Amino acid sequence: MIYDLIIIGAGPAGITAAVYAARKRLKLLVISKDIGGQAAWSGDIENYTGYQFITGPDLAAKFEEHMRNYKIAVREGEEAVDITRQDKAISVRTGKSSYEAYSVIIASGKVSRELGAKGEAEFKNRGLTYCATCDGPIFAGKDVAVIGGGNSALDAAIQMMKIAKHVYVVNITKQLGGDAVMRETVEKGKAVTVINNARVTEVFGDRMVKGIKIKREEREENLAVEGVFVEIGLIPNSKFAKIIEKNEFGEIKVNCHNETNVPGVFGAGDVTDVPEKQIIIAAGEGSKACLSAFRYLNENGLVSSDSTAY
Repeated sequence: MIYDLIIIGAGPAGITAAVYAARKRLKLLVISKDIGGQAAWSGDIENYTGYQFITGPDLAAKFEEHMRNYKIAVREGEEAVDITRQDKAISVRTGKSSYEAYSVIIASGKVSRELGAKGEAEFKNRGLTYCATCDGPIFAGKDVAVIGGGNSALDAAIQMMKIAKHVYVVNITKQLGGDAVMRETVEKGKAVTVINNARVTEVFGDRMVKGIKIKREEREENLAVEGVFVEIGLIPNSKFAKIIEKNEFGEIKVNCHNETNVPGVFGAGDVTDVPEKQIIIAAGEGSKACLSAFRYLNENGLVSSDSTAY
C-alpha cells in the first residue's frame, strides 16, 4: 500500500496535521512512539487559546480524542529510523516495518537533552528522570533537585513545589531565565532553594539516587536528594531524516510553506527551525504543513483515487 501522506510524530503539530489531512480525505498514516508529544509532559498551561487553564496531559488527551474521532490509522510505539525518496515515492522505515507515501510531514518534535554527568546513565529511571509531569508524584514528600534554569526547569520546579518536601533548583547561569511570572513563583517558593552558577558533576546513590555533587566557583558540595529532574533543554528528533537539510542545531530547515529541501517532504513544529517553540505555534505549523502537502499532491496528480472519507 502507498499512502497519500505519512505523518511522523503525534504531538500538537502531528495531530493537527492529521486532523486536517483526514478532513481532506487523504489516505493517511501517523507513525509515532507516543501520543501527545511535549504537551503531555507540560504542567499547567495558561496560554493556549480557548483554555484559560488546562494541564498538559489534559490538553494532550483533547488532541488525541480529536484525532481518534477520524479513525486515522496510527502506528503507535514505532519510531522512524530512516527516510528515503525514489522517483515520486517516499519511504519511511521504522524499527518494525517500512511504509511508503507520496508525501511526508516530519513533526517528530524534540527529545530531552542529557546532563552528561557521571552516574546519569546508571541512575536513569532510578531516581533520575526527564519528566516532572510523568514522574513527579513518585517523589512526594522527598527532597529533589531540578537541573536547569529555563521555562522547562521552572515548570518542573513549580510542579514539585506542590509535591516534594524541598526543591533545589540548580542553574548553570548567573540567574534564572524563563518567563518572569514563572521565575517569580519559583523564587518566592517557601520550600525552594535556587542555586545559580552551579553545575552538576555527579549523580550518586546505591540502588536509587541519594544525592548529587555540584560545583560552583571551584568549590564542590553534595546535595542529599532522592529525585533528580533534568530540565536543561531539548534537541530536535531529526537524526533519522538524513536526506533533509538541517541547521547547526539539528533543526529541519523549512520555508514559509513548511517545505524542506526534498520535494514532498514537509516539516512542522519543534523539530523545525521555526522561531519560538510553543504548543500553539506547533499546532498552527501542523495545519500549514498539511495544507502545503495537500497542494503538492494535487499539483503533481498524486492523490490516490481510493482515498477514504473519514
